[in-house]
Amino acid sequence: MAPTKDLDGAASPRAFFGAELRRMRVAAGLTQEGLGARIYVSGAYVGQIEATTRSPNQELAVRLDTALGGEGHFVRLYEMVERSREHPPFFASFAELEKTATGIEVYAAHLVPGWLQTAAYARETFRAVWPYTPEERIEEMVAARLARAELLKDPTGVELWAVLDEAVIRRPGLNPGMMREQLERIADLARSRRIVVQVLPYSVGMHALMAGPLTLLSFANAPTVAYTEGPHSGQLFDSPETIRACRRSYDQVRAAAMPPGASLELVEAMTEGCKS
Repeated sequence: MAPTKDLDGAASPRAFFGAELRRMRVAAGLTQEGLGARIYVSGAYVGQIEATTRSPNQELAVRLDTALGGEGHFVRLYEMVERSREHPPFFASFAELEKTATGIEVYAAHLVPGWLQTAAYARETFRAVWPYTPEERIEEMVAARLARAELLKDPTGVELWAVLDEAVIRRPGLNPGMMREQLERIADLARSRRIVVQVLPYSVGMHALMAGPLTLLSFANAPTVAYTEGPHSGQLFDSPETIRACRRSYDQVRAAAMPPGASLELVEAMTEGCKS
């Protein structure tokens, strides 16, 4: 089956997948809703894949080949998408989605969120999580993480709101100079009004997100998605019921956290307390 154009770098593999999906769906005389009914997903989900605000998965590719007579075409395109990813498979779909988000709301339970990390902090994190990984690969992972922070450079870009558990800024055992640099970066971003930061103090005790970190991504023309992460695993959620529950939990934690001004003062005080 011949595609409409060669994958020659003019479009990313994910964008090419979306373009091919649109082409073959239209050729089959199907609406997004009509195709969604055949492959057991919503029409909105089909639209998100076509618009590249969502990334395909292998199961979807197989169903598309069956529904549209692709004869393995979508599975091959999916394999190209996978080979092009910079991040671990469990995180890759989220990393693609965040590029088009208009709003990011994150609760960090243990680690500084990736967008806010310095190179030294990211390197230390990867060395701890992937202890058998060669240093060359570690540096590639650090570069990919720092590239994610580019979205914060546009003052009219994504709005990021971070609620940091107090454990995040008081993590013991880290090099004091490295931690000072990391806290200074968070404070600088907050002072320049590129992000809003709140600290959830230990004194709150039990709270709605005791189970772990949570990120909510909102978009201009697509439904909100939620992302949770565990050891070497992560999961995206887009069902309205789950999103409502995640939103309630996040709002409860945000309400319990220190106000942004007091949170910034605490981060700055912690910075001064780090002796290199």
